[in-house]
Amino acid sequence: MRVALHTRVRQERIAEYEAAHREVPAELTAAIRAAGCTSWTIWRGGTDLFHLIECEDYARLLAELERLPVNVGWQARMAELLDVVHDYSARGADAGLPVVWQLPDRREEPREEPREEPREESRDDSRADCREGTSEEADQRP
Repeated sequence: MRVALHTRVRQERIAEYEAAHREVPAELTAAIRAAGCTSWTIWRGGTDLFHLIECEDYARLLAELERLPVNVGWQARMAELLDVVHDYSARGADAGLPVVWQLPDRREEPREEPREEPREESRDDSRADCREGTSEEADQRP
């Protein structure tokens, strides 16, 4: 499953926040993976932080990390840097951003039948038809 989150870093702490994320403890990343997370990416736009998490079960991920000492320490550090924090309680499982739109998987897209382009008759071809045959045949044509 994919979960998108929105948190906010304090303006005066952006550099610290980014520095901290260049040195996420290996014990924490291992715990995140062990809890079923396969990917976690954070983007920053000004002070807004957007997280995209891919995991087996987000509620289980939070439950396994909530009281883990390495995560508790990390979250205490992040709380100093953030105005809006990531909620690791059971309530946090419902904090994901709602999906507004998603590019459909190709297998789900309705297939359009190829359209035949109308054939344009060449003026030369239509004139050729008129020139063929006798004048009697031309009189009999509708």
